[in-house]
Amino acid sequence: MPFTILNRDITKMKVDAIVNSTNNFDYGSGGADYDIYQAAGPDLIKERAALGHIPIGEARITKGYNLPAQHIIHVVAPYFIDGQHGEEQALIDTYMAALTLSAQRKMKSIALPLIASGAGSFPWRIALRIALTSVREFLKDHEMMIYVLVYEGPHYGQVDTFEYARRHNENQKPEPSEETFVSTIEAHGGSPVFDPRTDDKATFASTLFWWIEKLNLKETDVYKNANLDRKLFSKIRKNLDYQPSKNTAIALALALNLTFEDTNILLAKAGYVLSPSLKFDRIIIEFIKKGNFDLYEINATLFELELKMIGFY
Repeated sequence: MPFTILNRDITKMKVDAIVNSTNNFDYGSGGADYDIYQAAGPDLIKERAALGHIPIGEARITKGYNLPAQHIIHVVAPYFIDGQHGEEQALIDTYMAALTLSAQRKMKSIALPLIASGAGSFPWRIALRIALTSVREFLKDHEMMIYVLVYEGPHYGQVDTFEYARRHNENQKPEPSEETFVSTIEAHGGSPVFDPRTDDKATFASTLFWWIEKLNLKETDVYKNANLDRKLFSKIRKNLDYQPSKNTAIALALALNLTFEDTNILLAKAGYVLSPSLKFDRIIIEFIKKGNFDLYEINATLFELELKMIGFY
């Protein structure tokens, strides 16, 4: 199952578990920690006290009590000093401890706050990057719906979206010129005989699975990299006339690491095109032309710009 970034109150999430970033001294002392204890009711404090000290990088679980969530996973966040004292790894360990515990309990959904971005003093973008890195690593081997909740943070709705994406990717490989622009298949060493890109009768789904076969990709890797639900991908697999949304089509093109030219050809099979006149499309175009197909980074950028994210959300 995929992930999504939301700007939402964690106490309102109806999931198997929410994660509470707390401390070992004064439960419910402030921020989301306070909100969770207030919403859950007095019994939570009693159970939390019985758990005792929680080391950084470990996780403990309690009931959800009056919350919509069935359980609360408690972690203690590391404190950011200067980035030179192992803070990032400690935060990764904290996320992984919470996610691993949820997997051990066979949970299907979990809501994570942006741990340590408040009292832990982690810079917002560093905290978000670590959260998404941890989620990505976890989802490589697990099926779970993960919500990353960003209750506060910078928004860039007034920023020029194309320029923002350009700056984000300025250290990526340079955009290829028209003269050196080669097809994705040729770039991967392939030499297909039948090419659905030039067949007007080829559908989106048939072209998609032709790409997967020619690029020697695993279908599980494709739908996970596209941030799509397995059930949706199965529908596409079973119906070669399936008509995807533009969002889904773009997600799958990114998962295939297609060039800009081949991305638009694939999208055209579903009746879509990436247009530089649209803000959302400009972001996608810039990432593709810089060779950056990381959906976690792309969605983080789209979220900051208050634009619709890609994949299931």
